[in-house]
Amino acid sequence: MDLGIARKRAVVCASSAGLGRACAHSLAQAGASIVLNGRTESVLETTAQDIRDRTGAQVRTVVGSVADVGVQRELIAAADDQVDILVNNNGGPPFRDFTAVDDDAIRDGVENNMVTPIAMVRRVLDGMVERRFGRIVNITSASVKTPLAGLDVSSGARAGLTGFLAGIAREVAHANVTINFLLPGSFDTDRLRSGQKIAAEASGTPVDQVRSAAADGIPARRFGQPAEFGDACAFLASAQAGYITGQSLLIDGGAYRGIL
Repeated sequence: MDLGIARKRAVVCASSAGLGRACAHSLAQAGASIVLNGRTESVLETTAQDIRDRTGAQVRTVVGSVADVGVQRELIAAADDQVDILVNNNGGPPFRDFTAVDDDAIRDGVENNMVTPIAMVRRVLDGMVERRFGRIVNITSASVKTPLAGLDVSSGARAGLTGFLAGIAREVAHANVTINFLLPGSFDTDRLRSGQKIAAEASGTPVDQVRSAAADGIPARRFGQPAEFGDACAFLASAQAGYITGQSLLIDGGAYRGIL
């Protein structure tokens, strides 16, 4: 399917690895030019070259934390001040018992996972409305629908982002600008594997056994593949998705048992 986004300019935050990288790759395959972002220059440049080689897309890079105001400006400038597609993404707070969460940890979580993506939306929204095309995809978490103990800060900040942008999505829909949310469950990324390794070491259980038990708890009986997530992101950014806005798409292999 032609997604209708060839030559559109896409900024993908925190995209040197994991699900952000998958989104950037799928958008590049659809013909968009990409601005990648990450904190480690060597990893970022390796990812950029790989996407260029695989897709032939124009890929530019901006090194640094997207929470940094200067980096935010650089991301917009790298897209020639015309961002057609924004994918908001940022690392989440680590697992931490509520009793170990202090005020600084809460502020950091809200800053990174709510305030920063809102700031990026504010930077691009007026231009999207003026040009009568814009796609904003926010990567949040399945914990928005099924909060998990130990991810309290992440769940709260991402739910806050969802609520904040929900009304704005309805205000700009008339201009063919959409704002949606992708909620990943268990995807086979470095972050997931790292967590499973820690769990295995803590319990004295072989890591393969930990992984197998976790996969068996998902109705699909497997972990998601990043490419699946990236393709879902590309569709929400497509011309065909103009009638989808303000929605939270949960991608978790059926792990969430509710109907709403």
